[in-house]
Amino acid sequence: MPAEGARASLDPRTLAVYVVTSGMPVAGGSHRAIASAAVEGGATAVQLRAPELADDELAPLASSLVALCGDAGVPLLVNDRIDVAVDCGATGAHVGQDDDPSGARARLGPERILGVSVGSVGEARSAHAAGADYLGVTVWATATKPEAVPIGLEGLRNVAGATAIPVVGIGGIHAGNAGEVLAAGAAGIAVIGAVAGAKDPIGAVRELRALVDRFHEEAR
Repeated sequence: MPAEGARASLDPRTLAVYVVTSGMPVAGGSHRAIASAAVEGGATAVQLRAPELADDELAPLASSLVALCGDAGVPLLVNDRIDVAVDCGATGAHVGQDDDPSGARARLGPERILGVSVGSVGEARSAHAAGADYLGVTVWATATKPEAVPIGLEGLRNVAGATAIPVVGIGGIHAGNAGEVLAAGAAGIAVIGAVAGAKDPIGAVRELRALVDRFHEEAR
């Protein structure tokens, strides 16, 4: 058992299929619709990413998704908005390099999950030291997150090999290339458009879950 006040290590299986919601006008619909599809399809984690919403709009949505995901035993993380994550009882939060991971850890406390986006080995080590439980790496460019700088499979491989905490790949990932991301050292895949933009979001999540499960089964 971890010492009192210490954090238990995050089970990498939590990141296997990590669905990120988006407010973009796509087939998947609303944040709640995407989260519902994620849960029904077998996602292992859901992130509420809604930069378009003010806190007073985000808070009730986050609370409703905490209940939705909690009923299914799926962790719900909130992107960037640490206060909302804490107030609504979310499992944790995910922040970027423009945020302060150490400050985020202090506000979240030791029990909640903290994810940090990184783009290099140096950033990965700093994030780990600041209290991150997992790292997010943008593998390929994506229209759903144009501000993120992709570092490719080699960059992912370098980051995954440089830290002891799990890494999840994001950015342009779908059923056709998810295996490459896992083979490069990612514990799991994070997707936005592959689910939110699918004609059958539930089926898309199921396909990704089956692919990831099969990869890990064959790797044993």
